Amino acid sequence: MTDRVIQLVQDNSRVIPLNFSEPHNQEVPAKDHFNRRLHDLRISVTDRCNFRCVYCMPKSIFDKDYQFLPHKDLLSFEEIEQVARQFVALGVEKIRLTGGEPLLRKHIEILIEQLARLRTPGGKPVEITLTTNGTLLRKKAKILKEAGLTRVTVSLDAIDDAVFKAMNDVDFSVDEVLDGIEAAYEADLGPVKVNMVVKGGMNDDQVLPMASHFKGSPHILRFIEYMDVGSSNGWKMDEVVPSARIINMISQGLSQLQMVNPNYTGEVAERWKYSDGSGEIGVISSVTQAFCKDCSRIRLSTEGKLYTCLFASKGHDLKPLIRSGSEAAQIDEQLNHAIRNLWSVRADRYSEIRTGNTIQPKDRIEMSYIGG
Repeated sequence: MTDRVIQLVQDNSRVIPLNFSEPHNQEVPAKDHFNRRLHDLRISVTDRCNFRCVYCMPKSIFDKDYQFLPHKDLLSFEEIEQVARQFVALGVEKIRLTGGEPLLRKHIEILIEQLARLRTPGGKPVEITLTTNGTLLRKKAKILKEAGLTRVTVSLDAIDDAVFKAMNDVDFSVDEVLDGIEAAYEADLGPVKVNMVVKGGMNDDQVLPMASHFKGSPHILRFIEYMDVGSSNGWKMDEVVPSARIINMISQGLSQLQMVNPNYTGEVAERWKYSDGSGEIGVISSVTQAFCKDCSRIRLSTEGKLYTCLFASKGHDLKPLIRSGSEAAQIDEQLNHAIRNLWSVRADRYSEIRTGNTIQPKDRIEMSYIGG
C-alpha cells in the first residue's frame, strides 16, 4: 500500500497527523509505547442518560437546555461494527458498550447481535458486555441475552433509598435498580457486577450496608474511587475514599477479605474474596493506586472519536475516514492501519503522574460522553 497521511481533527481543534501506511510492527495483539497490549474496546453508543449523577452528569450543567448530539452525528450500528471489526483483528477480545445510558439507544440489541458475530484471529468469540444504570433491564435483559450479550455491569451507589436518590438526582429508587439486577441474573447475564462510586461525605456511609446486602449473593460488588474525570463534577481529592480504607472497613466490620489473582493482565478491579467463602468484591483504585502500567483499554465515542485514556483531553476523529465514500475494503484497511499506528505511539499514564497541573479540568473529556 502507498504511504499516506490523513489529518485527524482533535477535540481542541488542533490537528495530529496519523499515518495510514502499513505499520512496521504487525504483531497481534498490537502493543503501545510501553508495551501494553490492545485488549479492551469501550464503545459509547449515546451521550444521553436518564440519571443526573452528581459525579458524572450534574443537573446544574446537564439541564433541560443542554445540547446533546443530534442523531445524524452518531455512528450508525454498521459503522460501529466496521470499526470494532478492525479492533478485534488487532487483538481486542472484549467490547464494552457504554453511554451515557446505553439502553437509551434504540434497538441496541441489533448492534449487540452484529458485534457478537465477530471473531478474534484465533477464532474465539469476543466477549460483549454492557454497563447500565439498570432501570431498563427488566424490559431488555432477555432480548439482550438472545442477541449475544455476555454479561452486564450495573451502577448502584447506595442501598439506602434517600442516599441513592440524592446521588442520581432524578428520584430513581433502589428497588428499580435491584429489579434490573435480578432480571439480568434471570437472563443469565452474570455474574452481574455492581459498581458503587464512593464519594466522601455523600455515600461513604453506604459501604458496609452495600457489602452486607450483596454478600452471599451471586453478584460481585465493586467499589470505585471518586475520579477526576471531566470538568463538571467539582472533583476534590479530599472527597476520595481510598480503596485500602474500604477493604479495611469491610474486613473489620463484616468479614475478613483475601486478595485473589486478576482474571487477566490489565483487569481494572483488584479482586478480594470473603474468607468465609460468601462471595467476592472488587476495588477500582485509579486515584490512589494507579494501574496505568497494565492498561489495555481504548475508547470510541458515540460520534466516532478515539480516546486512548479515560482522562484524555483530545480525541482522534475517525468519522471523516468512515464516511469518506471510499470502497469498504479500502476503508477497512485504512482503519486497521490508523488504529494500530495510534496505539503504537500511545504513552498515556495519567494516573501515575497525576498532579494539580497535569491537565487543567476544562480540558478533560466528560465521562458521560465517553463512558467509564
